[in-house]
Amino acid sequence: MPDSSPSPRPRAPRGWERFAVVGLAAVVAAVALLVLFTPDDTSPRSGPVDGASEEIQALLDTWAAAVRAADADTLRTLVDDRARPGFLDAELRRAAAVAQVPLSDWGYELGNAEPAPVPADVAARLGDAKAQTRTVYLRYAIEGIDAEPTRKPVTVVVVRRDDGWRLVDDEPGPGRVTWRGPWDFGPLVVEPVPQRSGGRSLVIGHPEQEELVDAIAREMEPAVGAVDRIWGTDWSRRAVVLVTSSHDEFTHQVGDRHNGAGIAAVAVSDAVDPRAGSATGQRIVFSPAAADRLDAEGLRTVLRHELTHIAARADTVDGSPLWMLEGYADYIGYLGADEEFDATAPTLTAAVTRNGTPAALPEDAEFTDERSLLAYETAWSLAAYTADDYGPARLTELYRRLARGPIDGAQLDAVLTDVLGTDTGTFVAAWGSWVDDRLAASTR
Repeated sequence: MPDSSPSPRPRAPRGWERFAVVGLAAVVAAVALLVLFTPDDTSPRSGPVDGASEEIQALLDTWAAAVRAADADTLRTLVDDRARPGFLDAELRRAAAVAQVPLSDWGYELGNAEPAPVPADVAARLGDAKAQTRTVYLRYAIEGIDAEPTRKPVTVVVVRRDDGWRLVDDEPGPGRVTWRGPWDFGPLVVEPVPQRSGGRSLVIGHPEQEELVDAIAREMEPAVGAVDRIWGTDWSRRAVVLVTSSHDEFTHQVGDRHNGAGIAAVAVSDAVDPRAGSATGQRIVFSPAAADRLDAEGLRTVLRHELTHIAARADTVDGSPLWMLEGYADYIGYLGADEEFDATAPTLTAAVTRNGTPAALPEDAEFTDERSLLAYETAWSLAAYTADDYGPARLTELYRRLARGPIDGAQLDAVLTDVLGTDTGTFVAAWGSWVDDRLAASTR
């Protein structure tokens, strides 16, 4: 099981771990996923527009307050007698888990979509009572970490009784979804991590993963320090880390494009505004496989890599070259590791031995197909070469310049000339020579 004891020679990650660090790609997936969930309803209402909506919003407000306060008595009055079997029990369990999380905000907001009919089986159970399916948004913020709340879609079925509206269900319906948070997957272990830089990070998991939660908590402070040394301190310097217990929980946090059995961790966010330098809903999400497959050194590398994505996300535009984004995060991930080149980059070593010195920068497509191991190791070597020859400060400046969005060959030449004083061809040739030198040193 993972522990945080120092080791002078961290091993290179296995293939599944290297694939694990597709943090920024997962961020894009998460943003797209929210839009796909609610194509006609991408924002909450500015306010109720009719009597029924006004009454339903009042129900939502009472519901939110009861969940946040773990008010079981009020929850029992809000859930209809003919609600889905088990719905009330699930609400009570959720409220007990939410009470463990330090929140600065928690609410439900009625969405813009028109009311929809309830499923036939639900209608049959409710009889002649007036019922609706509505999209609402869970709005929540973690105290001391989320500067702005994040919003997640929830499908709610409500029914009108003589004394007001009641909750019937929150399962998704046709064309609608319900996001589940960590509090929906059982009791929580919540470990605050005070940061010397100020404030605190938070690691959230479940009792059966307490050992991994503890290991991550012990690594957070040195991980923040590693990011600070290269990226600088112009970021929040704290994070929320979620340790998931099942494939279902993992996909709710990161989207269904990522298989938790083959990924260690992913960095995600909701809304990003590079011009304002802001990102909401940032989380590092560990998969259920992480506890069994990450040793102490692998955990350290993966956490630092994903934390780099958190630090740089507000300054990173989607579509920027992945060799820079992922190579930079891997460089910080391996910072301080006393490891020979061929052990850190075994796939690249084999490729160079077989085919000779690299002659081109990896394309974005190479990071998502069968060439991904080679692409990630190549990206790491590009960042390590740049830091070695030009210094970490210029590596960071190169990241900031190349992270502004898609770039063509002429633009890349201009950036490399401006930041490093070299063109692409010379840069690639020098990097290839550096790789050859490191491989030669590894075999001595």
